[in-house]
Amino acid sequence: MFQSFDDISEGHLSPERVTRLRNELKRRNLDGFIIPRQDEFQGEYVAPYAERLRWLTGFAGSWGLAILMLDRGAIFVDGRYTIQVRKQVDTSIFTPRHLVEEPPAEWLEKELKPGEVVGYDPWLMTADQIARFDKAAAKAGAKLVALDSNPLDAIWTDQPTRPMKPVSVQPTQFSGKSSKDKLSDVSKSLEKAGADAVVLTQPDSVAWAFNIRGGDVAYTPVVLSYAILHRHGEAELFIDQTKLPEDVVAHLKGTVRLKAPQEIEASLSALGRKKARVAIDPDWVPERIRAVLATSGAEIIHAPDPTRLPKARKNAIEQEGARAAQKRDGVAMSRFLCWLDQAAPSGGEDEVTVARKLAEFRAAGGMLKDLSFDSISGVGPNAAIPHYRVSKASALPLKPGQIYLIDSGAQYQDGTTDITRTVIIGEPTHEMKDRFTRVLKGMIALSRIRFPKGTCGSQLDVLARQPQWMAGLDFDHGTGHGVGSYLSVHEGPARINKSDRTPLEAGMILSNEPGYYKEGQYGIRIENLILVREPETISGGERLMMQFETLTLCPIDRRLIEPSLLLPEELAWLNAYHARVLREIGAFLEGGELAWLNQACAPLN
Repeated sequence: MFQSFDDISEGHLSPERVTRLRNELKRRNLDGFIIPRQDEFQGEYVAPYAERLRWLTGFAGSWGLAILMLDRGAIFVDGRYTIQVRKQVDTSIFTPRHLVEEPPAEWLEKELKPGEVVGYDPWLMTADQIARFDKAAAKAGAKLVALDSNPLDAIWTDQPTRPMKPVSVQPTQFSGKSSKDKLSDVSKSLEKAGADAVVLTQPDSVAWAFNIRGGDVAYTPVVLSYAILHRHGEAELFIDQTKLPEDVVAHLKGTVRLKAPQEIEASLSALGRKKARVAIDPDWVPERIRAVLATSGAEIIHAPDPTRLPKARKNAIEQEGARAAQKRDGVAMSRFLCWLDQAAPSGGEDEVTVARKLAEFRAAGGMLKDLSFDSISGVGPNAAIPHYRVSKASALPLKPGQIYLIDSGAQYQDGTTDITRTVIIGEPTHEMKDRFTRVLKGMIALSRIRFPKGTCGSQLDVLARQPQWMAGLDFDHGTGHGVGSYLSVHEGPARINKSDRTPLEAGMILSNEPGYYKEGQYGIRIENLILVREPETISGGERLMMQFETLTLCPIDRRLIEPSLLLPEELAWLNAYHARVLREIGAFLEGGELAWLNQACAPLN
């Protein structure tokens, strides 16, 4: 529970480990091997046994992929990690590449030589990924081959064992809908699609469908498992049954047939022998599952995971749970920021000690299950790294004249939280106030927007960027991601970024988090969670419009705001937001903390 501040990057061991892996590749007559960050379930957070990319390269980010050839190598990351990867990885072995500007498949096509053979673990790569890689290799005159066993696992002699945390039930008082009803809805969607069965490969989809939670990976309460849901309501759950307490077995009884994880290939082959029409999501399903279905004779239907949209559209019970969780979290955050205002200027605090203090405030609320991700606690130049992971070795002290950024979240049984606040220690510069206010303007623009049904995140993303674009600035990450209900803090399918095409629907919870980063100096991000509301009539309007409800309740640092840059409607939104924070959070504070909140939420003129 809670995060470790140990330095988990072992980049200094990479040369020796790479040498051993290359020797193993030679033994297997391979010229190269693909090492993704993901595990067999394509999760953002993976158990220690699956941290293959970090073990080999030292890179500790949440997404990345490396390709190791016998004489060269590359590591691909997105804009969140372009600074971090160069600090953690031996760039003489792995050349950092931007996955958007030069996708891995394009690199393979350019780099592979005719006749070269590149291996991959078909459990760790999706069907969609392999289709792209296979095409690229063929164009280069090379060959891509699925391996029966992972060569990296063969040389990782002290690889951790698989997790064995017990599973628990998520009762309907929090889920808002029974597992039986959810499976019935999936059956109807299969009938509509003309499919006989669907394979669920994402643990959060399995957890949602069966109303169960687990502890197999950090921060996301899931159990590593697969499921097959059949058209007529039958279900198979492939799970280590030693993880199931009696109450969970009783909960699942009559709903699903429990099978051992290793039995999934037999069930897939049985579907093939029946010539069943089986739906898989090629963006998420392991290539091995696709291959078993194909070779056994199943008719494969490429379709989105049928649980993703229902899971993203939070029902009324889940929405109320989210509101309660955000309020509880806002109390902890406000108490923390009050403490920080007093502690930071006097010295003696660093990025680790303040992150630990925030965890203490959250735990004091009495309902905390875990954090929802590693807190990003950065001051000065470390705050300029969007997904900075603080460790005891990297932690900087908090000093006057610096910006401090804390991006953190919590898992409560009634909801998942994610919030970022940026504060100044001492006095800000004119540039800091300008940049902070532009970030704030973008966040407010997205908070206030109304939009018709069918609007997707890419159509709204520009609102958060426009104040920066006007000054020749931008940020190299998405503006928002979906958030689960006591599940993944990064949940699909909807996002707010430059390219997403998923229409926003009522009940979806997303983050609203524009930022600005000046490498080597400071970083700024302001993040609230927002809920998509049902379409409403606008007075004098002709179409129903949707809008966002802001869920997060916590002051925004007024000391970093340049009021002259705010439009009247922006200032009105900010003052109304702070009045709401004071009203709802102030009811839980007293004494010096309440006095601090009164000052932090005072109207800005």
